[in-house]
Amino acid sequence: MTLRRSLSAKLPPPLKPLNQFIYNYWWSWTSERGSLFRALAPDLWQDCQHNPVALMQAITPEQLWQLAEDPHYLKRLQTLAAEFQAYLHRDQTWAQDAAPSITSDHPVAYFCIEYGIHESLPLYCGGLGVLAGDHLKSASDLGLPLVGVGLLYHQGYFSQRLNRSGWQEAHYRDNDFKNLPLMPVCNEHGQRLKIRVTIRQRMVKAQVWQVQVGRSLLYLLDTAIIENHADDQRITGQLYGGDPDQQLAQEILLGIGGVRMLQALGIEPSIYHLNDVHAAFALLELARFEMEQMGGTLADIKPYVCDRTLFTTHTPVPTGQTFSLDRIESYFADYWPKLGLDRTEFLALGAQTSNPDVFSMTALALQLTRATNAVSKRHGEVSRQLWQHQYAKRSDSQSAIGHVTNGIHSRSWIAPLLEDLYQDYLGRHWAERISDPETWSKIEQIPDDRLWHRHQILKARLIAYTRDRVLKARQARKECSDDIKAVERLLDPQVLTLGFARRFSDYKRSHLIFRDLSRLTRIFSNQKRPVQLIIAGKARPNDTAGKRIIQRIMEWSRHPDLRDRIAFIEDYDMYTAKLMVQGIDLWLNTPRRPLEASGTSGQKVALNGGINFSVLDGWWCEGYKPNLNGWTIGEDAETRDQDVQDTIDAESFYAQLERDIVRLYYDCDRNHVPRGWVKRMKASIRTIAPIFNSDRMVSDYVNQLYIS
Repeated sequence: MTLRRSLSAKLPPPLKPLNQFIYNYWWSWTSERGSLFRALAPDLWQDCQHNPVALMQAITPEQLWQLAEDPHYLKRLQTLAAEFQAYLHRDQTWAQDAAPSITSDHPVAYFCIEYGIHESLPLYCGGLGVLAGDHLKSASDLGLPLVGVGLLYHQGYFSQRLNRSGWQEAHYRDNDFKNLPLMPVCNEHGQRLKIRVTIRQRMVKAQVWQVQVGRSLLYLLDTAIIENHADDQRITGQLYGGDPDQQLAQEILLGIGGVRMLQALGIEPSIYHLNDVHAAFALLELARFEMEQMGGTLADIKPYVCDRTLFTTHTPVPTGQTFSLDRIESYFADYWPKLGLDRTEFLALGAQTSNPDVFSMTALALQLTRATNAVSKRHGEVSRQLWQHQYAKRSDSQSAIGHVTNGIHSRSWIAPLLEDLYQDYLGRHWAERISDPETWSKIEQIPDDRLWHRHQILKARLIAYTRDRVLKARQARKECSDDIKAVERLLDPQVLTLGFARRFSDYKRSHLIFRDLSRLTRIFSNQKRPVQLIIAGKARPNDTAGKRIIQRIMEWSRHPDLRDRIAFIEDYDMYTAKLMVQGIDLWLNTPRRPLEASGTSGQKVALNGGINFSVLDGWWCEGYKPNLNGWTIGEDAETRDQDVQDTIDAESFYAQLERDIVRLYYDCDRNHVPRGWVKRMKASIRTIAPIFNSDRMVSDYVNQLYIS
């Protein structure tokens, strides 16, 4: 008996409809979210990291039967089951009218190295993966046939712990696949479906797994099988955790193996969408296959490959992602003859004008795709300038790099407490009209006090969660009793709360606001109008500079006048992200211009009534409306001297916080409602939510790139 059948057998007859949702992440963005699972065993649901498969394995029959006799619970379950069936079998969808050529027989194939579907499926690092997850969800909502292609990591991304000196330590946990909402794919003989790829002169087998994301399907490759060499079993071990050889092996598996997996599944995509450069080797495999089927040279086949492929770049720097020529040669010496190429001709596919001594994955993708897009308007401008010499090599008339600005899957990121409010004032089906500005104009009808009160509840929840996480971290580090007790004084729900959550790297400038520590301390410790900060994020395991930034922030947060005002949440994940974007007052983003390709966290904040205070870069260049929906840090300009630029931007941050932001937040009426602040909250929601969502993003991909 399969695990799925055994879980179904465990359910009492009245609870059988639950079986529909256990293996489909649709439940995670419905109005119920996980409340039906949570009601079965609240503490266990939390311990299982909101994973329905793990919950169902751990729960007792007695607990299940208790709710099987609850008429209120059964009514909710039946309602949700009916909604799910209607969702799956909807007669008419947006995509049927907009893209009739994209069908279930010929879907979009979407390649990405990571996927952030839900916190219970740890196959993501950060923004790239979350964007990919949101893309799959909106494709499902819009009825766009799409399959995702990725890798199934046995340890995923690392868990972060800070030692007593504030230094980040990486710890890895093994994923137990039988406890995750995924299923192995079998062939017509009932055997595990496997594909083969040559990596490091060895034949590597990879088995195929499936994750259901509403109507979208995500297929994942896994090399940890006994037939493989021990080194090859580790190819799908960790996300971003290995050396260049491990990275190259993963990208060969994703690109070449991904194409072979789709063929083994009998899927013939209408278009191949490469989300970032990690899957660029798929282009080579498509060419090899077509040459094998049709004959001819790579030059003959190239137009056919280009016609079906799309590349989304996320890289705002000229180095991009590169491998040494020797390393590429050692992996592909047996492959390039299959393309009818010699060494020089093959390496020329990845030749980068600015650095001829490396093989550039971006250069490869630019040469062999029909279209390339950046992920914001500003990023498009930067990318066109960055890669103009690469385009000069092309013999066709392909237009320059365009852009599709990133967006968020609103139904995944909206707080249920606010969603109820939106239902009342925007209409029951507001989420189906999410890109219509008219829907969001009704935000003004929400009474100020109701919006403010719900925001305060969400902020109090965030602060309680932050205290709990900080307490557990201090206890784990065996800090002194005074420091552990001090958590009780950490943060205040009545205080203006800033949020910052990013990957810690130099260009993101997480430490910018600490540039003048004495001034920051004066602002934060003001007796009448204090300010506080919640911060979270990880540095890459091999990024020493990023780890030092975290360590410095931990040192600064121990300052006597700041220790109750600054909290660092360890091991940032999607669940923490949801609580932060739903409960924060003011969201900070401080990248060094023009290195922020897009960013989406601020979009999630705005959807939930938070306000952005950001450098004008990425999506904020399009989202910011002066004197209306947020604030900017610095001017829309750069200096060549980074130290000078940091000084200018830090001064802008301090001055606006003191002069405008703090005053507006604390200017309350007799009912303790800051009317001016709430006015800006509403403007933030109204101007950002209808544009910066993934329904609009996916529809842009369809109209501009998938069917053009």
